Amino acid sequence: MNPIKISSFEEFKAYDGKELGVSNWHKIDQEQVNLFADATLDHQWIHLDEKKAAESPFGHTIAHGYLTLSLAPYLWKQIAEVTNLKMMINYGIEKLKFNNAVKVGSEVRLSAKLNSIIDLRGVCKAQIDIVMEVKGEKKPAYSASLIFLYHFE
Repeated sequence: MNPIKISSFEEFKAYDGKELGVSNWHKIDQEQVNLFADATLDHQWIHLDEKKAAESPFGHTIAHGYLTLSLAPYLWKQIAEVTNLKMMINYGIEKLKFNNAVKVGSEVRLSAKLNSIIDLRGVCKAQIDIVMEVKGEKKPAYSASLIFLYHFE
C-alpha cells in the first residue's frame, strides 16, 4: 500500500473523520522479542522461555504489549507520509487497551482513522485512532488513540 501524502494542516484536515489506511503486515519473531526484552530489561519468561511458555495458556511465547505498541510509529509511516515539517512530537496516547496477546511468529498490521484535527496557533494536533490487527485472530492486539503535534513549515 502506498501511504497517503500530507504536507499541510489543510491537507490533513481533508481526512477528518475518515479512515486513513492500513499498513503492511509485520512478522514478530523471537529475536525481536529478545532484543526488546534486553532494551527494556523486561525478561519475563512468557516472552523468552519457549519451553515454559509452551505450557502456558498461550501455548507459545508472546510479544511484550509495549513492543507491539512501539511498532505503531513504524507502521504509521506506511499509512501516512507527513512532510514539510519543522518537527513532529508524540504528544500522548489515550484509551489504550490491550485486547489480545500476540504470539511470537504472528503477523500484525495497523489500521488508522483520523479522529480529530485542530490548529493550535500554527501547531496541528491530530488524534489518530489505531487498531493493531493480528493475522488470523478475531480480536485485535490493541486499540488506542495516538496524539501527535505536527509543526508544519
